[in-house]
Amino acid sequence: MTTHGPVLPIWSCGGCNLPWPCPTRRRELRAEYADAPVSLALYLGAYLVQAAEDMPWAPAGALHRRFIGWTRHPPDVQQLGKAPVPAGPDPG
Repeated sequence: MTTHGPVLPIWSCGGCNLPWPCPTRRRELRAEYADAPVSLALYLGAYLVQAAEDMPWAPAGALHRRFIGWTRHPPDVQQLGKAPVPAGPDPG
């Protein structure tokens, strides 16, 4: 069992405090679902729906990239220039 599970409702990683799914959890999920990429996308899609409810201020595209978009790329591809999902509503 991983220590890199989501901390709700802020969706940070319980193991490293990065936005969940963190790089460690992504590697673990790739290994767990190596022969079932569609199942991985469905699994993460359910989390995406929950996260969208918990973080209504987060742009839908950023949430999609964070939860599902990375699954379509090989593990060694870096997504440069992608904006992170904001940690909370903009106070100003």
